[in-house]
Amino acid sequence: MARMCLMIMIMVAMTMNIAKSDPIAPCYFIFGDSLVDNGNNNQLQSLARANYFPYGIDFAAGPTGRFSNGRTTVDVIAELLGFDDYITPYASARGQDILRGVNYASAAAGIRDETGRQLGGRIAFAGQVANHVNTVSQVVNILGDQNEASNYLSKCIYSIGLGSNDYLNNYFMPNFYSTGNQFSPESYADDLVARYTEQLRILYTNGARKFALIGVGAIGCSPNELAQNSRDGRTCDERINSANRIFNSKLISIVDAFNQNTPDAKFTYINAYGIFQDIVTNPARYGFSVTNAGCCGVGRNNGQITCLPGQAPCLNRNEYVFWDAFHPGEAANIVIGRRSFKREAASDAHPYDIQQLASL
Repeated sequence: MARMCLMIMIMVAMTMNIAKSDPIAPCYFIFGDSLVDNGNNNQLQSLARANYFPYGIDFAAGPTGRFSNGRTTVDVIAELLGFDDYITPYASARGQDILRGVNYASAAAGIRDETGRQLGGRIAFAGQVANHVNTVSQVVNILGDQNEASNYLSKCIYSIGLGSNDYLNNYFMPNFYSTGNQFSPESYADDLVARYTEQLRILYTNGARKFALIGVGAIGCSPNELAQNSRDGRTCDERINSANRIFNSKLISIVDAFNQNTPDAKFTYINAYGIFQDIVTNPARYGFSVTNAGCCGVGRNNGQITCLPGQAPCLNRNEYVFWDAFHPGEAANIVIGRRSFKREAASDAHPYDIQQLASL
């Protein structure tokens, strides 16, 4: 009997081992802003923080610094890549844990260093990349030599999603910034993409070979912009959206240029703008009934002031595209994350989705 029990236990253990396969990429490095920050701003002197209730109301660990009621897009992508836990923020990543990847994202951060400064502390793209260079030296120490580290890092996914704040908390904020007067939308996008490219080159020099560049979403459709600039509270601000599209088209161009000129690396563009537009145009298909207001917020469209500490959010959270004045809720993040990982429309990704990128 005891022997039979032992056999059953061994078989169950074997089955569990078979069921639990390794991630399809050994590590996932994340660069970005509040759409994917998972705690890096918690210790900063910043207004751009989300480590308080009701943020995280639907997340197992509660409020962590994620600007969502639940998971972010990169949490969803980490699950789909096969990781058994979410990627650790740089602020608390230690030891062997960095071999799974690190999340460097910082709320209010932009491609330009000054972006978001009116909100206080944040880690701009260049600072996030500098933090990664520090991580790489630790990876070399753990794995024992440069070649081992280079080989390992070449298999990792690097996702980069910045630019939103360079519009929201810079170009379209003339009271705080002069860029709106200095640049046309076209020349501003050129400036952003030149700075972006510089950071991509540093990542490449430090071993990155699989890049997913996430386009900027339709910022002119956020509850905050609708509250300020939309007469009917529904019509998106085309002035902002059109500037976002110019930036995205230039991002596609650098993906194509890098793919032509760096044959040992693979770059792809994730069309967050298009995926978001599909959700807002066809909300019922995804189970949404409210596309123009935050589930948690104050004033017109629940978007004039974002979700406050202790505020009671809406109860039907999965029916709201937006969680607060600026950020999609978990339900929308699941759609965006899934379609980034495995495209549902040809336009979702160019030329690869993240699943394809991992397998190359």
